[in-house]
Amino acid sequence: MTSGNLRIFDTAARRLRDFEPVRPGHVSIYLCGATPQAAPHIGHLRSGVAFDIVRRWFMAKGFDVAFVRNVTDIDDKILSKAEAHGRPWWEWVSTYEREFARAYDTLGVLPPSVEPRATGHVTQMVDYMSRLIAAGYAYAANGSVYFDVDAWVRAEGSDYGALSGNRVDQMEQGEPDGYGKRGAHDFALWKAAKPGEPSWPTPWGPGRPGWHLECSAMATWYLGSEFDIHGGGLDLQFPHHENEAAQSHAAGDGFARYWMHNHWVTMAGEKMSKSLGNVLSIDNMLTMVRPVELRYYLGSAHYRSVLEYSPEALTEAAAGYRRIEDFLARVGMPEATEWTQDFERALDDDFSVPRALAEIHRVVREGNKALAAKDDALARQRAGEVRAMAGVLGIDPGAWADGASTSGASAGDAAMAALGVLVDAELARRTQARAEKDWAVADEVRDRLAAAGIVVTDTADGPQWALQDEERDRDG
Repeated sequence: MTSGNLRIFDTAARRLRDFEPVRPGHVSIYLCGATPQAAPHIGHLRSGVAFDIVRRWFMAKGFDVAFVRNVTDIDDKILSKAEAHGRPWWEWVSTYEREFARAYDTLGVLPPSVEPRATGHVTQMVDYMSRLIAAGYAYAANGSVYFDVDAWVRAEGSDYGALSGNRVDQMEQGEPDGYGKRGAHDFALWKAAKPGEPSWPTPWGPGRPGWHLECSAMATWYLGSEFDIHGGGLDLQFPHHENEAAQSHAAGDGFARYWMHNHWVTMAGEKMSKSLGNVLSIDNMLTMVRPVELRYYLGSAHYRSVLEYSPEALTEAAAGYRRIEDFLARVGMPEATEWTQDFERALDDDFSVPRALAEIHRVVREGNKALAAKDDALARQRAGEVRAMAGVLGIDPGAWADGASTSGASAGDAAMAALGVLVDAELARRTQARAEKDWAVADEVRDRLAAAGIVVTDTADGPQWALQDEERDRDG
């Protein structure tokens, strides 16, 4: 177990930094999770997949990883959407929280160590506000509590604006002036109760949490006053993460040592969002590719790079995964062994998944050459390496076929996935035999599949297969 030469691009420092954990042998990660106001789309899930790979790499290197991913279960959008649809806010948020959980599970994202909700941590928020008021960096006004940005900017050691690179006089918090705010850029730690809205009691009056306060309270409650990594989408850098850092440092907490931000999924060059009408739901995407292929696609770009969506890019990613899958099926899916040095160097360099995938495909090519040369021992060695590397990225075909990475899928789905791997490998063997005019082998494959109840149809797009019962259903 060692961090070795692992380096992380720290957003706050704007450079690559050697990773040194707060506690040797332990990695603590806080990821800003879902605000479940509607069904998740692939833009939401990119962050989940990216940080799942980060977590898996630390685990693979022998670290004990504490991974906290929160749920923002109360905010303005949740309340307005629930009201517009005539539903209780708690029912609305619970419905879509389950949708997010199902999507994470379907894509093989490991469950977090803990998944705290904002509404369950009001006690910790009250403590945080009390500390900030006592230190002179927050004030109560008309039942709300605000962070005093000017007071913190004037404080010795203040780093406000350092994370996002914004100047205070150019900052727009997105919160209305008035209601007792002293400065236009002060932000709400606690919002006074409004008629018809849910509220919780505090020493300053009933109300509900401000967006930024909840994460500082939950991160430090579970991970301590200083922890290793704080992650989230690039759009959270300001104001959310900037304000998190400010209030945490002002309260005397060291907070996050490293800040990591994943970039967006875009379509036609624009950030994916509901307002642009270009949202692609997880369920819709899974009509085009299998869950593991969608995971492969979402994790294929470097986490700090834009992932531009197109049907062609999705299809290409699925084909890339199937090349890995087909090779392992031809070898017989041996046990995972060890990753290569180039794979390790890639992930140690700020989790460079594109380079890691390139290494996997290089080893797959070597394995296919070994198969062609009938060097079964070398082919199995390469296959073991491929499974080890693919497992770190959460795309090991053997694990998915066994259902180990698809607990959201039914046993029937897992069985069909496993069958598909085996049949596709047989069809690849038959296609190669036909190309070499080895009709005996081609006929042998066809007859063996037919005996197993699998019908093969040769089409312009290559051989297609179906179970005999399905074929009868189509014909009937």
